[in-house]
Amino acid sequence: MARSTIKTAFAAVAALAWSFTPMALQGRVVTTGKTGMTAHQFTFEGIDGQPIALADYKGKPVLVVNTASQCGFTPQYEDLQALHKQYAGRGLVVLGVPANDFGAQEPGTNAQIQAFCETSFGVEFPMTEKQAVVGAQAHPLFRWIAAEAGEGAAPRWNFHKYLIDGEGHLVGTWPSRVRPGSAEITGEIEKLLPR
Repeated sequence: MARSTIKTAFAAVAALAWSFTPMALQGRVVTTGKTGMTAHQFTFEGIDGQPIALADYKGKPVLVVNTASQCGFTPQYEDLQALHKQYAGRGLVVLGVPANDFGAQEPGTNAQIQAFCETSFGVEFPMTEKQAVVGAQAHPLFRWIAAEAGEGAAPRWNFHKYLIDGEGHLVGTWPSRVRPGSAEITGEIEKLLPR
């Protein structure tokens, strides 16, 4: 019994540690195109009930981030809003995807999430309705990311970031601990924007 408990505890600690370690799949990504699809084939329901078709963003880079309102990384909303303000005029789209997959840290309704983001962080960038981002119920975009770049590209926690170029290809992925305004991410965004 004690041995089983120790094994279970060790497995839980190892899984948590893995979620915060640097992954081989961090930063610039070159996808194989093996699915024959691009991100432009996917649509979300917006947090306001209006559809968000990624095809509407053809020619623009999109930074997709799975978000949560009760997470230690929630202050990154401020950084995401700063990116939106800094780069929207040059074409960048920041897209927040609320998810309750990790630690049940996004328990609210879409209306509660929207109100929290607007009042707490002044969020003006588009947000989708709450979605699953991992597992069999994951939104098709997140299943496509895993198929294109491998399971290592799937979110390991809230605030995982994905950069999609203007042609709809996945070109970058960063874990939660990499802040949206970091030179690592902004450098890749700059490469995709007109001068």
